[in-house]
Amino acid sequence: MYVRVAILVGSLRADSFNMQLARTICERYRDRMEAEILDIGTLPHFDQDAEQDPPPAVADFKRRIREADGVIIVTPEYNWSVPGVLKNALDWASRVDKVFIGKPVMIAGATPGMLGTVRAQLHLREILSSPGLQARVLPPGGNEVLVSLAPQKFAGGRLVDEATLSFLDGVVDKFIAFIASP
Repeated sequence: MYVRVAILVGSLRADSFNMQLARTICERYRDRMEAEILDIGTLPHFDQDAEQDPPPAVADFKRRIREADGVIIVTPEYNWSVPGVLKNALDWASRVDKVFIGKPVMIAGATPGMLGTVRAQLHLREILSSPGLQARVLPPGGNEVLVSLAPQKFAGGRLVDEATLSFLDGVVDKFIAFIASP
């Protein structure tokens, strides 16, 4: 099965480990998914006064989410939670046409630390279950892509650690099947 996937990266830094992980996903699975990294850094701050007639960047962002078969969110952990830029994108997506409702979502994250963005991912699961989002998140239980000690696992701008790549292969396989399931 070939799927179209939108990828949201919660870090704005061009060569963050999370962006490197997103690029690895785009390249490694290109035979099974068309993956596009959406630039959430261009979205203006959420403004309820503009939600009925959103700025062009927001309208385009929401269209791309709507048209995707699934979404992969790759996020760092800032202060034990999700970065503001990611929360802002999700706030826009949760209003008016609510493009995440029922959308299959996979979560991943990378960090130089030991916990692999676990707190951010837990918060993200809560956010994605809110009434305005109601995403269909790939269930936990072996599907948590928590890349810890990232400096040792990335080289040349890509994830290179074989054990982590092998684990990621299995989770991506499950995510593609999850997209196909009702």
